[in-house]
Amino acid sequence: MKHPHCTESESATETSGGEIDHQSITGVDHVAIAVSDLDSAIDWYTANFGFRVIERRLTRGERTAMISAVLQAGNATLVLIQGTTPESQVSRFVHHFGCGVQHLALQVNDLDAAIRRLSENGAIVDTPIISDEGIRQVFLRRDDDSGVRVELIERRGGNFTDQSVGRLFRAFEAKDLY
Repeated sequence: MKHPHCTESESATETSGGEIDHQSITGVDHVAIAVSDLDSAIDWYTANFGFRVIERRLTRGERTAMISAVLQAGNATLVLIQGTTPESQVSRFVHHFGCGVQHLALQVNDLDAAIRRLSENGAIVDTPIISDEGIRQVFLRRDDDSGVRVELIERRGGNFTDQSVGRLFRAFEAKDLY
């Protein structure tokens, strides 16, 4: 099926036989939003949109840390993140871009195939693949035109753990990313 806003060559989620490409995006996993005051942001999203807090976490890297909260409402998941010091990668993001969307996490069926396809199209992978039980994820380089960093996530029944989030945080620190 051709998307109404795409040319025939841009409608790439279908194969020539009409079958959906198995490397396609299957959904939005979450949107991460960098904030300057986590508690105030939680209050705003819970009071105005009915989100509920699923978990809170402190993540420490080698040099910096962040605090975060996962919020859900229906099928929507937000991850609010706040740096704990001015040197934190989240604080640096806020200083450079302002508060707002830090990354968009997209679900994929096959992470390896998605990485190959995106790399063929010029996308650059910024982190190693982080694996934990039932979940694999990777971050792409921030898009220069939109300013958005994309995370790709392949879920096989798993969820984030303190260890996997910590590994991602340290991977960002190692390359001085934010």
